Amino acid sequence: MLELRGFACGYGLVRAVEGLDLVAPPGAITALLGPNGAGKTSTLMAIAGHVEVQRGEVLFAGESIKGLPPAERTRRGIALAPEGRRVFADLSVAENLVIGGYTRSAADAHAAEARVLALFPRLAARYRQRAGSLSGGEQQMLAIGRALMAGPRLLLVDELSLGLMPSMVEACFAALLELKRQGCAVLLVEQNTHRALAAADRVAILVSGRKAYEADGEQARGDPGVVDSFLGLKEAL
Repeated sequence: MLELRGFACGYGLVRAVEGLDLVAPPGAITALLGPNGAGKTSTLMAIAGHVEVQRGEVLFAGESIKGLPPAERTRRGIALAPEGRRVFADLSVAENLVIGGYTRSAADAHAAEARVLALFPRLAARYRQRAGSLSGGEQQMLAIGRALMAGPRLLLVDELSLGLMPSMVEACFAALLELKRQGCAVLLVEQNTHRALAAADRVAILVSGRKAYEADGEQARGDPGVVDSFLGLKEAL
């Protein structure tokens, strides 16, 4: 679904990621891990069109999307649930979802909303409630739901579990697994390394803007040196 070849991105003269080769297959969760400042968020933002791709190729469904504006990438099937959720606090759940479906016809947006509310029943219960009054976990559900309104084939998720209580983390990961079952490709940036590894079909680790490790999920889960060597953590997998 997504392929990066010799990918580099950054901000003007600052290079955040260099020489990255990465594939995110359909119907799979690909976890992009690494310490703070490794370039993970920059990678997602560049795929979505918000950060400059300075070198290499970004292929989506076999076609280059390098240089396309964010709205066109959304129309082609790429959606982002950003770090920090960034819901529109003064708007209702319903209004946030409408904004997420702005590239689609009314009929398609209505069908997408039904799927989102089936995936996240808590949002259905709070449909007319202001987004700013939701809990952190509910706001994360809304951020994912808003992205899903675009009908993506590739969902980019940045820091799914950040600041959430464990029950909400599990609910959000369960939603990603359901999206995977439905055939959606998911590229996940996540600081909760153990939870990300448990869900991932593919794992890549960035260190200082370069890929330091890549394996399928089973291999990564079975390698006791991954966390220690690349992420600077001490606990065993």
